[in-house]
Amino acid sequence: MDAVSTFAPTLLRRAAWVWPLVLALAFTCAFGTWLQWSDAQEAEDARHTLIADALTLNSRISDWLDSENAEVRRLAQALPAAVDEAGLLRESRLAAGLHRLWLSATALDAHNRILAHVPDQAPQPVVLPQHRSIDERGLSAHLAAPTAGGGKLVVQFDPGALLRQTVPWWLGRKYDVRLVDGLGEVIAATGNALAPAGRQSYRVSLEPEMADTYLELTTREASLPWWRRLPLALMAAFLLLSGAASWMLRRQMREVAAAETRWRTEAAWRRAIEDSLTVGLRGRDAEGRLVHVNRAFCDLVGFTPEQLLGRMPPMPYWPGDAVAESMQRHRRNMAGHAPRDGYEARWVRSDGTPIDVMIFEAPLVDAQGRQTGWMGSIVDIGARKQAEERERRRAEVLATHSRLTTLGEVASALAHQLNQPLAAIAGYGGGVLRSLERAGYADAIVLDALRGLGEQAAEAGRIVQRIRAFLTRRAPQRETCALPAIVERALGLLRRDLQRQGIGVETALAPGLPAVFADPVLVEQVLINLLRNAADALAGHPAPQIRIAAARAGERFLRVDVDDNGPGLGGLGVEVLAAPFHSTKPEGMGMGLAICRSVVEAHHGALEAGTSALGGARFSFTLPFSLATAATEET
Repeated sequence: MDAVSTFAPTLLRRAAWVWPLVLALAFTCAFGTWLQWSDAQEAEDARHTLIADALTLNSRISDWLDSENAEVRRLAQALPAAVDEAGLLRESRLAAGLHRLWLSATALDAHNRILAHVPDQAPQPVVLPQHRSIDERGLSAHLAAPTAGGGKLVVQFDPGALLRQTVPWWLGRKYDVRLVDGLGEVIAATGNALAPAGRQSYRVSLEPEMADTYLELTTREASLPWWRRLPLALMAAFLLLSGAASWMLRRQMREVAAAETRWRTEAAWRRAIEDSLTVGLRGRDAEGRLVHVNRAFCDLVGFTPEQLLGRMPPMPYWPGDAVAESMQRHRRNMAGHAPRDGYEARWVRSDGTPIDVMIFEAPLVDAQGRQTGWMGSIVDIGARKQAEERERRRAEVLATHSRLTTLGEVASALAHQLNQPLAAIAGYGGGVLRSLERAGYADAIVLDALRGLGEQAAEAGRIVQRIRAFLTRRAPQRETCALPAIVERALGLLRRDLQRQGIGVETALAPGLPAVFADPVLVEQVLINLLRNAADALAGHPAPQIRIAAARAGERFLRVDVDDNGPGLGGLGVEVLAAPFHSTKPEGMGMGLAICRSVVEAHHGALEAGTSALGGARFSFTLPFSLATAATEET
């Protein structure tokens, strides 16, 4: 069974040379069949055209006869009862008819006796055109109409002249037109009186205008069948050439079979060597088409050889968002400008996984020494790139931690150093206030200013202490506090700066807000920093506006929104804006939002950034309710 199944394909391959001859014979038969069908279609189309032309001409002749009948009827109605030849000749319609087509006119009485006949056999005063004579055979047709006196007017006309006036020139070139009677006798014709054999003809009746008369059209050209024309000679020559080509193909196939055996052996050796490599190999022709890939390359990109071979750029392993860049690099390589030491590229596997590769290109030369394409070696460098990326991130983290540690130490030292000046300011202010009071000084403005100086110095001391405690990783000093009071204190500190810049501030605090459990000093600093950032963004704006809103956010948190109508965030998110040392201001340190985020997260809240309903930026943070408020709401 195996021998038979192997022998059949081998026999088919050896007899493949005869297939072109078989196909040529099949094509010749099919072509002959098509020609036969085409002849039949042409004959059918010619038949339809012939019928349409005959009906069109019949309608034209009928219209002419109807028109002449109408003229004859009008002439008959105009004749008196006792008409003679002189009276008949005086009729203008008769003269016009004789000049058109009429041969003669005869007036009969009620008993069919001739009253007048024009023209007479003898010469008459009325001169008729020479082409109005009756033809030699004496065949003519007539039109009749009753007269007013009960008689009849009979007008004779030449059927041949009728055809000459009604048959168009283009129809006369295509057909022989004849008028025949019921016995086939030709009454008039424009061409041959007898229809040649082998040509199509069609006959249509002219009744009732002309009784027992038919219009017959016959084609002037006879179509030859295809076997009597040039196609038969061409088909015979085609079969002879196909036979010669099949014989030459048989000899060529024997030579190719021997060469193919040698080539298969060499290809097996080469494939075994390529499959043993871990480096991906791809071959491209001069147009960039993939002509060869090895197993390592297919494993690298995740596609089978059938999916890759024959593909033209763009390749399926190119990233979808970098097709233009990959195409530009491909053109550079095809022009021979690929770097000698290779170049890096990012590809995408069939499952969508990105891979980093190093590509080395070399010219692909054939046996005649001509360059036919390019051979590339591809190495996966993803592991190396990941190691380099991990090392880079580790270095960045260490640098960030180092800068944060240094900043914390500097802030702690500044806070320690500022405590004494602030305490001295508070002490001096209190002493001056007490001295003035003992001296009986009664200027309320000065005394209020000194009291405010002491309060602000004490407030500054508390702020410095809280920030120092926060930077030294101490827990915030949380307490139950009212959020509207914190907002009012923050606005009181910034009110003069905001008024100087012409910024309008609107507060939209929901009524009945519960107390929050937070460090009021740190929350106040967060709010001040957000307000200052909004004011800086609104510098130069024609109608600056800031809105502070607060409302519940779920069952355990309050949400505070700071909106402005400035230029917005430019698509940046809070992860980028709150990153340490990231700043959008030329003189900024990039630590304000980072500290704000740390303060909010230390209170178990979250800092968010987005687009404001006013058209600018929105910064939001959440704070938890106080424990007492939460317990009261639960009960």
